[in-house]
Amino acid sequence: MKLESYWLDTVSTFTKGEQGTASGQYDVAIVGGGFTGLSAAIELAKQGLSVVLFEAGHVVGEASGRNGGQCNAGLAHDYASLAQRIGADKARAFYHSYMAAVDTVADLVEEENIACDFTRNGRLKLAAKPAHYDKLARAHETLVNEVDPNVVMLTADQVRDELGVDQFYGGILQTTSAQMHMGKFGVGLADAAVKHGAKLYESAAVTGIDRLSSNRYQVISNRGTVTADKVFLATGSSAKGPFSYFRRRLVSVGSFIVVTEPLAPEPLSRLLVERRSYVTSKNIGNYFRVTPDNRLLFGGRARFAMSNPRSDEKSGHILRASMAEVFPQLSHVRIDYCWGGLVDMTADRLPRAGQYDGMYYSLGYSGHGVQMSTHMGKVMAQVMMGNEMVNPWRELNWPPVPGHFGKPWFLPFVGAYYRFQDLIH
Repeated sequence: MKLESYWLDTVSTFTKGEQGTASGQYDVAIVGGGFTGLSAAIELAKQGLSVVLFEAGHVVGEASGRNGGQCNAGLAHDYASLAQRIGADKARAFYHSYMAAVDTVADLVEEENIACDFTRNGRLKLAAKPAHYDKLARAHETLVNEVDPNVVMLTADQVRDELGVDQFYGGILQTTSAQMHMGKFGVGLADAAVKHGAKLYESAAVTGIDRLSSNRYQVISNRGTVTADKVFLATGSSAKGPFSYFRRRLVSVGSFIVVTEPLAPEPLSRLLVERRSYVTSKNIGNYFRVTPDNRLLFGGRARFAMSNPRSDEKSGHILRASMAEVFPQLSHVRIDYCWGGLVDMTADRLPRAGQYDGMYYSLGYSGHGVQMSTHMGKVMAQVMMGNEMVNPWRELNWPPVPGHFGKPWFLPFVGAYYRFQDLIH
């Protein structure tokens, strides 16, 4: 069993990064080589701006290449509850942003001719309890009437026919959701950014950002120093570097994944027939899908812990047991990959994007980052070119998380709370 990301292990290495030392003056310097930074680099370079991007490791080596491979429409919230809290107009705009984000991914795949197995098979949220089905049915009615006519309810029998298991009580299907090979998509974005003129530096950790004037910055990395008119931070809650403002506002939570050996056609003809993306309705639930080479990817927050090789392996054993509970037919298959990654959560699970100390940023996708990170890279490129109104998150306040100074000491208590909620609801 490899303790590394399946997505990163099954894609050709990005080879078009810059060699030598970074120097010179640029219109925009981007910090972070995940989907957000790469998408922004493409959009800015296509508009004729000079762009340099710094990535501390390898492009898409962190969250963008370590996720569950789902590209979903819809919020991380119950839409009706969010509308009641912030108002129907804002909730509708946020929901539509996620729908537009999937379209942005689809458009980039087509425009840049990225071979990443992109398919739009939909995402099915599975009711783990009868009460969960009732809640999903109410959500479906609200969504269809107010914001998204493309959602469909499936009965328990329909889910049983689709998954070959009988433990779920139905589900809600978002038909516009998608999936793809994350490594291939990420390297495709990096290749496209270079093609359009951006300069990408890997193994280039940013160690300092100095504001030289109102419209000039010095960006210092271990591979050289540049000056730029604008800086765009697409780092997540980086544990290193000059990003303490963001670390106090983002909580990094471990998410863990296992991937099986390739499965024979016979079991797959009965399991996951529609090859959708799936997620269960519990607070500490699971998500799963079939990979392009017929493996089952199965993930979740197996433990409320940070990701490291020892933690990933422990979580992998928990996930294997959970997978066998859902699919007893697969209890004896080999696990080929096991890895973890960090999900950057905001307190209200809504992204944040805007400006801090003159620098632009887009962060905090809270477990729904594949589509929104890609979308917000493009959006923030437009913001940097003067169109601030395209940013859907521009008016959100962002106070620090109380008692949080970088290390999420409270995660075990959060995990215990959600496990208790799953028992009683």
